[in-house]
Amino acid sequence: MANLKEIRGRITSISSTMQITSAMKMVSAAKLKKAQDAIVMLRPYSEKLQEIIQNVSASSDSDNVSAFAQKREVKKVLYIAITSNRGLAGAFNSSIIKELNHRISNSAVEVEVLTIGKKVFDAVKKNRTVYDNQSAIFDHVSFEKVSKVTSAVMKDFSQGKFDEVHLIYNKFLNAANQEVKTEQLLPISMPETDGNANSDYIFEPNRNEILDSLIPKSIKTQVYKAVLDSIASEHGARMTAMHKATDNAQALKNDLVIFYNKARQAAITNEILEIVSGAEALKNS
Repeated sequence: MANLKEIRGRITSISSTMQITSAMKMVSAAKLKKAQDAIVMLRPYSEKLQEIIQNVSASSDSDNVSAFAQKREVKKVLYIAITSNRGLAGAFNSSIIKELNHRISNSAVEVEVLTIGKKVFDAVKKNRTVYDNQSAIFDHVSFEKVSKVTSAVMKDFSQGKFDEVHLIYNKFLNAANQEVKTEQLLPISMPETDGNANSDYIFEPNRNEILDSLIPKSIKTQVYKAVLDSIASEHGARMTAMHKATDNAQALKNDLVIFYNKARQAAITNEILEIVSGAEALKNS
């Protein structure tokens, strides 16, 4: 049986761990509200932007295809994988890394990875070709930073360095649930024109110029939305993980307290028996 001092030390250690996990849970809960508001406000804008592009492109000149919509034989693919810079978030990071490795393993073409987040960078840097690492984006997240990275990817795609670009990230559903999503970023999907498109619009300057302006903005918004989704998902996953860790630590602490009390009671009983036995021995002598 472990001595009482050792058990007290374990109880103290678990209590300290509980304080840390509980504090991390509260911090993540506070950050989650801000991150959730950001992604909830951006989603309608992103969806409306996609809808406008669909409507405009449906009635545009089919011969004038955007450089970002051109499909060609796939020889090289770029994956943009988004994780976090920190751990202690359950399966948040590992699920992205697992999905990325699965996609690369089943790919028959050359693959490079753009990592956003230290966790995915550390996981792939040794055995994958890293196109770029942009983990610093999370230091001060802004549309300008994400736009700069996306512009570089769009430029390389238009120059033929990549034939497809895919996003892998955690989509925020709620505080307890995230969904691993893989979306094709480039080439973008344009609707098929059937000649029956609604023409009750007046375009200024013209359809094609509007598309040339909206499509790059839509691509950048899609990546920015994925980053915000990932941030909200990270805080939700960490809050849930720390909540479970705190509950598990509390349960372990309760078991140790019971075990400590039993051990202490047994030790006191043994001491009493020794004292009584010694007293009896002295009396008989």
